[in-house]
Amino acid sequence: MQPKKVKVGVIGCGTICKRTYMENMVNKFNILEVVGCADLIPERSKAMADKYGIKQMTNEEIYNDPEIEVVCNLTTPESHFEVSSEAMKHGKHVYCEKMMAVDFSEATELMRLAKENNVMFITAPDTFLGAWEQSARFYIDAGIIGKPVSVHAQHTCSYRPANPIFDLSPDSFFFPLHPGGGLPFDWGGYYLHTMLNILGRITKVAGFGGNYEPNMLYTHPAHPKYKENFFVDTPTSIFAALEFESGVHGTFQLTSESYNSEHFEITGTKGTLVLGNPNNFDGSMILKRPNMKEKPRMMGAPGQGGNGAQVDRAQLGEFAMPEEMVLPMLHGFNDGSCRGVGLADMAYALRNGRKPRADAQIGYHAMEVIHGSIESQKTGKTYIMTSPFERPAPLDITIAAGISGQEAVLDD
Repeated sequence: MQPKKVKVGVIGCGTICKRTYMENMVNKFNILEVVGCADLIPERSKAMADKYGIKQMTNEEIYNDPEIEVVCNLTTPESHFEVSSEAMKHGKHVYCEKMMAVDFSEATELMRLAKENNVMFITAPDTFLGAWEQSARFYIDAGIIGKPVSVHAQHTCSYRPANPIFDLSPDSFFFPLHPGGGLPFDWGGYYLHTMLNILGRITKVAGFGGNYEPNMLYTHPAHPKYKENFFVDTPTSIFAALEFESGVHGTFQLTSESYNSEHFEITGTKGTLVLGNPNNFDGSMILKRPNMKEKPRMMGAPGQGGNGAQVDRAQLGEFAMPEEMVLPMLHGFNDGSCRGVGLADMAYALRNGRKPRADAQIGYHAMEVIHGSIESQKTGKTYIMTSPFERPAPLDITIAAGISGQEAVLDD
């Protein structure tokens, strides 16, 4: 028998809602039923409501609707605290787009409110539930690189918009240069959630972080504020060393002050796994092991005798083991964009009485890592992590075609 659908109210009908979330909530996940949507700009919520045949509502109407169980908070980071806290006070479970708040103090208060009001609190990013991220965890747990030793995450880009409409209207609002939207929050969450899912709790953070050039210029000649300064009131850079409870050590480096570059890998006693882009559900994993260069012993290789006879590598051709190889995906949610899978998992958790995989504990722990790096810079001391964290339950392996088949792994 199909479980009862979980009714959802969406607050925030901007870019991320239009681009992917609403389509997925309405048409991809059977467990969800979107009742209505709200936005500070009524024209945006009306357009969304008309497109998907749902109600145009106000925030208050969503908070007070007794049928709505979950509020999906897709507002800008500066509004996350207000919307999430108000929803919790009305007894609603909350799914919040990344990150949960603009700083660690707000995040701490949201965690308190969730507990006080006995509601589930779920945060994005939920890409760690995607195909390559879950497969990477399976492979590493199975020992494919031996015992994990280190993790290295590095992402740089340039957040210096040079367009004539930058921040002139809600649709051109560039949240990564506003509170709670800097690169440590915008991209850091993807790397941190993936690291936490694979390697577990972080115990210590030491490093540097902050905003290296808070005063930037409007650089497009057609912009009405051309050559004027604007103030970037959010951390733009993190350079940190991490110590995990498991004994793994890592580097975590992000800045939006330089040109594009990225690298993500986990090393172990027997090999290295080069990981994909944690912002994507689909991707690749490249395994590197030194013994992959050795001449393999194969039973009954083409043109060769069996019984484990030594086979010459040159004669094997396509059967020879390469120095590195791309590992196959073992899990679902690999169709490019499955944003909202964390919300669907939350809905099944509500119906089945279990802990959701994207529980706010992971988002809060990630927030503390960013906070700890900045505090370490200020004090010159190693920051000791305080928040508890347990790895979420892994998803079962599935080669099922289509979202409907993949969705079944959430119903556990």
